Amino acid sequence: MNKIVLAFLLILSIEAFSQNEEKVLILKDADTELPIEDATVFVAKTKQTLLSNVEGTVSFVLNGISNIQITHSSYTAVKIRSTTLKEKKNVVYMKNSITGLEEIIVTKQHPQKILKSIVESSIKKLTVPARLKVYSREFFKLNGKNYHYSDGLMNFQLFGSAKNFKTDILVEQNRSYGLLTGEISSDVLGYNLNDIMQNYYNFKYLNPILEVKAKKEYDFLIKSYSKNEDYYLMTVTPIDDTKELRDDFTILYDRKRKIIIEVSSFVSPTTIANARDKTAVGSKNIYKSSFKTIYRQDNSNYYLISSREEIGFERIDKKNIKTDIEVKNYFVTTNFSNHNYIYKDSEVFKDKTLYNKKNSILTNYWDVSGLTATEEEEQIILAILGRE
Repeated sequence: MNKIVLAFLLILSIEAFSQNEEKVLILKDADTELPIEDATVFVAKTKQTLLSNVEGTVSFVLNGISNIQITHSSYTAVKIRSTTLKEKKNVVYMKNSITGLEEIIVTKQHPQKILKSIVESSIKKLTVPARLKVYSREFFKLNGKNYHYSDGLMNFQLFGSAKNFKTDILVEQNRSYGLLTGEISSDVLGYNLNDIMQNYYNFKYLNPILEVKAKKEYDFLIKSYSKNEDYYLMTVTPIDDTKELRDDFTILYDRKRKIIIEVSSFVSPTTIANARDKTAVGSKNIYKSSFKTIYRQDNSNYYLISSREEIGFERIDKKNIKTDIEVKNYFVTTNFSNHNYIYKDSEVFKDKTLYNKKNSILTNYWDVSGLTATEEEEQIILAILGRE
């Protein structure tokens, strides 16, 4: 009998060990087989959240058997059991749920007023206090060459109240590599970590289209999903004859819960082409700008999942001398908790960016960051590390 029990326990231990290995999901559209970016993958056992990259790839380490939930605002949710992932790389197909979009919603209220109420409702419903474990990644390009790379794993402790959110930051690990010249000011690098979370939780990036004058500067339109009655999509586009750099906005929101799911914005090529070039020393001529945030409703909790920002501009340093700068930032919440944590004031990170912080590498934290680097990004990182 003891031998039988021992054999049974051995089998269980082997099974558990076999589950403690890296797995890769490649998410694809079931109809087009194109990769799906920005899908949220939630591993129930570890409560880890991951985000698919532009290649549709998500990688993580399985630590025992778990349910895995995959969601995306444009696709039907998928739930799988980790035991079905037989290979290291596994393709998962998702069914598009927004075909048939284009039904325009006519409302008595101006869409801007509706947007204001949705923003106010979202701010009130965001879970605070809360702690977000966040992975940050940044690429910096100077005059067309990849010049600097940094990433870090941080904990954001949120407290306060609606419209008065405050944050304490504790940096777990970070690394920063590359060469920078004295001609490049530090303000073009990195998030301002002191206020970034407050901006996301106050939806500050929507301010330009919430002002009264925006009604005359933008066209507002609301559309519905034929296969998802809960979501509405609001598009806000600049008037055609604008000479200023104004973003095109899309706001995806849950009309029943009155919360924002996604916010995207970008400056269209047409707007850039129509904008007047600046010539004064120190001015910036933007040629590329995009932004996206994703929020998650998980039972009674509502919080930020990710953000992605990209900007490219030509800076006028001196007469006839221009510097081309591109910055790409990622921000991913890998774990969420609605509890307060105890920490010392001396442990709180108070600088604006991780750029000047001394490297602190305890583990290969980027391998379990929640955001898998693409093949192109891996080559950029290796090239920058090779120059150190």
